[in-house]
Amino acid sequence: MPIFSYCRDHWRLGALLGALALGIATGFAGVGVSAERVLQELGWRLRGEAAGGTLHIVEIDARSAAAVDRWPWPRSHHARLIGELRRAGVASISFDVDFSSYSTPAEDQALADALAAAGGEVVLPTFRQRAGGGREGWTDSIPIAPLREHSIAASVNIQPDGDGYVRRAPIGTITQGAPRPSLAAMIAGQAGSAGRDFPIDFAIDPDSIPRHSFIDIRDGAFDPAELAGKHIMVGATAVEMGDRYVVPVHGVIPGVVVQALATETLMRGLPGEAGWPLALMPALLLAWLVIRARSHNSLALAAMAAPAIMVGIALASQVALNWYIEIIPALVVVLAAVAAAAAMRLVTAARRRLLHDAETGLPNRLALEDALRGAGDAGLVAAKIVDFDKIAAGLGATGAIELILRIRDRIAHLDRSGSVHRVEDRVLCWRSDDEAELDHSLTTLRAAMLHPLEVRGRRVDVTLALGYARGHADDPDKLVANAVFAAERARSSGEAWHVHQARDGEEVERELSLLGELDEAISGGQLEVLYQPKLDIAKGRVASVEALVRWHHPTRGFLRPDVFIPLAERNDRITGLTLHVLEQTLADLARWHAAGYPINGAVNVSAKLLSSAPFIAELRNLIGQSPVDAGHLVLEVTESAAMDDPQAAAAALRSFRDLGIAISMDDYGTGQSTLSYLKQLPINELKIDRSFVQHAHRNSADAVLVRSTVDLAHELGLKVVAEGVEEPECLAYLRSIGCDMAQGYLISHPLSASDLLELLGREMVAAA
Repeated sequence: MPIFSYCRDHWRLGALLGALALGIATGFAGVGVSAERVLQELGWRLRGEAAGGTLHIVEIDARSAAAVDRWPWPRSHHARLIGELRRAGVASISFDVDFSSYSTPAEDQALADALAAAGGEVVLPTFRQRAGGGREGWTDSIPIAPLREHSIAASVNIQPDGDGYVRRAPIGTITQGAPRPSLAAMIAGQAGSAGRDFPIDFAIDPDSIPRHSFIDIRDGAFDPAELAGKHIMVGATAVEMGDRYVVPVHGVIPGVVVQALATETLMRGLPGEAGWPLALMPALLLAWLVIRARSHNSLALAAMAAPAIMVGIALASQVALNWYIEIIPALVVVLAAVAAAAAMRLVTAARRRLLHDAETGLPNRLALEDALRGAGDAGLVAAKIVDFDKIAAGLGATGAIELILRIRDRIAHLDRSGSVHRVEDRVLCWRSDDEAELDHSLTTLRAAMLHPLEVRGRRVDVTLALGYARGHADDPDKLVANAVFAAERARSSGEAWHVHQARDGEEVERELSLLGELDEAISGGQLEVLYQPKLDIAKGRVASVEALVRWHHPTRGFLRPDVFIPLAERNDRITGLTLHVLEQTLADLARWHAAGYPINGAVNVSAKLLSSAPFIAELRNLIGQSPVDAGHLVLEVTESAAMDDPQAAAAALRSFRDLGIAISMDDYGTGQSTLSYLKQLPINELKIDRSFVQHAHRNSADAVLVRSTVDLAHELGLKVVAEGVEEPECLAYLRSIGCDMAQGYLISHPLSASDLLELLGREMVAAA
């Protein structure tokens, strides 16, 4: 079965084909020649070996040149050399010496006679060279006619590469229209066609080729047995002769040595050469293994091994088989596959980070929306952790993360329909398409959550508000929002769970629209701050006011605070709204104080803002810019907000007190606090809830509660404000028990800043 059939992801096949295309393009473009040469030279260095010993060089060295002391040498010297070599019984004699021009008739005849005596078996050189002298083209140089009649002509042409290095030699060339074998091919007996060349094997050590000084052989000063049966190549090695070439591995060497290395190469057999297309086959297999790597470690191993294997194949074929393989295009295929696999892992890791919650590692809202797309009609359950902030404060950041994972485990154990996603910091969601089983599964989950969770050695009671929504997955964001909204409805209404209905969607749309208009309302002057007076009972005058915000919507009309304030709290808009009210209150306080009425102003603060560093910083900035002393500003905090997390509340309230602001506890009596516990909180006054004050003058139980609260608060150094005072008898009762201040419709309805100024003026006139 083809390896492509195992491809599970389209990107793998695409990456493989892309790598192959890049490798083919590299091959056709001829890119990487330098790298091929480096690898080839590495093979030569690794394989370094000695010459075979059957080829000897008779060198025209410095000592010989000095002995004759002229150049060109009289050709009788070469004739004497041929005679001595023949008497020694050599196998062949070849010259890399130019005999293409005439010398003296006697000298030319002496050499011709020696060649004739050798039976015409001596090889003389022919070569092509540029014309020179300002003329274009090439000139063919061949031995002079008397010498040609009694010798064999062989080409000694060597053409360096573009970088000046000699790496190849010809099998044969054409001179004067006739194909001629190269000197190396002639000696090695290698057949071939003119125009074909081969790589010289520079693994052969040129110093291992036996050498003899020309002058010694000419004079017979040598052991004939040493040369018997050997192939002899005669050429110049003296530096002053100038016949030198740059080659790989060995640097600059004489031309005759290059010819000798080429001959030694062919004596071992004509080197094989494989073009780059052949190397693509193993490269494709290696690339596929790289792309298929499953883990980071296996990819790293494959990324290192695959190129090494390709290089190893090239070196092994050169060393063991005398084959040269072009592998750069193949290496490009392998490295492109490595790059593609690494890039895909980076993309996968980035996608995982994008689709998973950074704290818990759970799939997030984006992952859920991605999973829902194209799923058709789908059902979704949302579980909201009630009092999550309070629990998280007690457990710490690490403990809160562990808590969420424990809840996920419990949900997954009971409902195996899909992955559990963390869509908000306190909300988990999962698919649940079987509505027939919904009641059973949610009931089971509610029952399971009655058992505490074990988190870092602590038993934690957790309540989940559950919501369910069903809809078309083409709009996954809306489906998730509906499920989360249903969970919030369950929490606020006290239901076990809430199933999202169409009317809920209308309410969501209305709230979203209203939320979008709230920012415009703040900046557009649609919000009005009214003030409800607080009467100093003992002095009989207004000593403080409570700021109340109203929204006069241009199309919806008058909106009650209980419509938009909870909306602002749920959607993190309460900070801007509260700061707007604070800024307006401070401005109005400054106006009243300037008119001679140094009253206090109270502003309600949401529980969400108690520990908000940005809110505290903005509040500090407002106080710093206001001419009103901070002691005239009162922040009202509900009892429930303070008691949800007393330690955190105490720390937050102290930060307000440090600014000089007074703190009032609102709605006292509706929560679970006691006066003895409240002394730990940095508060200045208590506001008794209207549900206890309104009928205290005629209900004995309420009267006892109000009176005891006033007495104990005074013992703690706190002032007491009674809310909901609507009848004179109620005010009289409060006066009789020493209550400090009263607030309610009997005192005054909420007033604008201007109307309040008039009220204060009337009080001053009446007092006078």
